[in-house]
Amino acid sequence: MNEIDMNETARVRRLLGEPPPPSAEASARALARLEDAMAPGGKRVRPSRTGRRRFGRPVQLGAGLVAAGVAAAVAIVVTGQGSPGSPPDAPPGALDLGRQAVLVAADKAAEQPTGNYWSAERISGQAYVVRARTGTYAIFGAHDETFNWAGARKGMGEAYYARDLPARPQTPEDEALWRKAGSPSAIRVWSNDHYFTYTTRASRWRSEGPEVGIDREGGGTFLDKSVEELRNLPTDPAKLAEMFLDDDAMTMAVGRDPKRAKAEKLRLGPGQLATLKIMRVSALLGTPIPPKVRSGLMRALAAQPGVHAIGRVTDPLGRRGVALASDDRAVTVTGEYGGPKAEQGTYRARQTIVFDERTGALLSRQYVLTQPGGPYAQMKPGFVIEYQAVRGAGWTDARPKPPAELPF
Repeated sequence: MNEIDMNETARVRRLLGEPPPPSAEASARALARLEDAMAPGGKRVRPSRTGRRRFGRPVQLGAGLVAAGVAAAVAIVVTGQGSPGSPPDAPPGALDLGRQAVLVAADKAAEQPTGNYWSAERISGQAYVVRARTGTYAIFGAHDETFNWAGARKGMGEAYYARDLPARPQTPEDEALWRKAGSPSAIRVWSNDHYFTYTTRASRWRSEGPEVGIDREGGGTFLDKSVEELRNLPTDPAKLAEMFLDDDAMTMAVGRDPKRAKAEKLRLGPGQLATLKIMRVSALLGTPIPPKVRSGLMRALAAQPGVHAIGRVTDPLGRRGVALASDDRAVTVTGEYGGPKAEQGTYRARQTIVFDERTGALLSRQYVLTQPGGPYAQMKPGFVIEYQAVRGAGWTDARPKPPAELPF
């Protein structure tokens, strides 16, 4: 475990006492790690700039890393008190058009084709607020893009690529203020427990080094299962909910033993469970599960307590979709790690998952501000604090290649 991870683990342990929430960047890393760990098997680790796994064989997340990632993510979920801020479900007999739109998207997901090679392209970003003298604006930093493909049968090969993306203003208004500040190519922000500078430069795709690589003899196994085994997963939403989303399944997904959790009264609350369920379904939908299983998972999530349809939203890549969201939660940022006063205070936010209404494809999972405060006091509700977007995923007959062009 390197110094960064030791510091993060120590910080998480402190969080489990009187938890101030993790910093924005640590939160983003923890959420991404948790998503990957929550997929069945927890074997494929999302590529990251601080990753330690070398490509070659799937490895189980180390116990310390799981503890750090899960604890930090759970700390994000559980921090704060008070009643949830989302509206209650519609009364019996009322037509919930938002939920109905998600169910239509689920029907579309069941119609998607299969092929010889599965590939997925994902983009992750973290919001930072830049308090320039010429006006405050927000950027997405800690931007990275990953691309992976795998053949349906062993021996067809598999590959993992990654590249760093430019930091960029979030909205046209932010871009105007960035230009007013002189269009800086190096942007200094408070990150974790120190200042860090993000740049507007991108790197090339890399397939050698930590977290990436090419295995020409690989393929044929997904989530520790063959394609045939994946095809035999249930499609019924109730059975899928029991398998992946019931209380015991969620407790195990965050690294806790259900029996011990019950004995120690460590059960997660409804609002916390809803947040983690959204994250787990997002992780599952990023894998080559069959279309009808994908549809069943979407329907299972839409039926979960604490998960609400919120209508149509726009994801960080500018795509419109229909969305489900958890109840929002209060998060309080303290000055324990030396954060400036402008970064301290309380805000409310919720997890959101967005689907393409036309195809049922997963567009993004994003952590969204609902009530400004603390580091986001000058932002508006709907501001995206952290996200992981799926630029493209699916089966093809030909071996895929990572896209040459940048996403933005």
